[in-house]
Amino acid sequence: MTLFFPLIAALGSQPRAAQPEPGERISFVSCPIVRDTRSVPCWLSEYGGNTYYLTIQSDVSAEVQPPMLGHEVLVEGIVSGTPPICGGIVLEPVRLSVMPERNADCNTLLPADERYTIDFNPRPPGPSAGRLAFAPDPTVVAEPVQPPVGPQTFNLYFDFDRSISFRHPAVLVSILETAAQLQPSLVQVTGVRGVHRLSDGTLLQESVGIAQRRAEEVAGLLGGAGLNVATEIEWQDSESEADGIDDWQSRRVTVILIP
Repeated sequence: MTLFFPLIAALGSQPRAAQPEPGERISFVSCPIVRDTRSVPCWLSEYGGNTYYLTIQSDVSAEVQPPMLGHEVLVEGIVSGTPPICGGIVLEPVRLSVMPERNADCNTLLPADERYTIDFNPRPPGPSAGRLAFAPDPTVVAEPVQPPVGPQTFNLYFDFDRSISFRHPAVLVSILETAAQLQPSLVQVTGVRGVHRLSDGTLLQESVGIAQRRAEEVAGLLGGAGLNVATEIEWQDSESEADGIDDWQSRRVTVILIP
């Protein structure tokens, strides 16, 4: 008995994980967790003793794409001051990148809990209430657009170690529409291999060759869509530094239309 009570006292006195402050940047790689609810499943992840809310299960038109079980997820976000959702601290904005390697340990499914509900309005059948995911919203009145003057620059940002995805068609369409007005004589396409510093100081770097593959893929898509202009394709191995602040911007392809 003389050993039992000190053990209980020690366990009971262990400090709880410190809650991050609103505005704090959080970046980590962890297994995603699915929690069921009465409306729609939500995605969570744990880091540093805290649980973070990531997003709900949604279709490809959603601004934040959900992760997937069987893979870790790179989470990059800013702690919000809003109340927790689904039992997790809210990150706003947040970017999620499904890591390419499989991890069989990432398979946690939590049952529905009456304490957690999600405000969700089911959609009719079909993506985005029957519209194509990237079709313009017919309720939005477009403002007059001034003709482009001088070189025009566009950046396409990528999930970690991934190529073209559902987040890119809108930018590609914008490039093509601008090119139709500008009539460029040269297109420069430059891919960059991203580097990222996590909150714990760990440095992540994308796979060798990813910058070249992205640049060639983007140039090929633009050419296949009718942009038949002289094109220079270049790539950079990586950015020179990573400080954990908007490092996702280093995972990119830059397209410059030159008159």
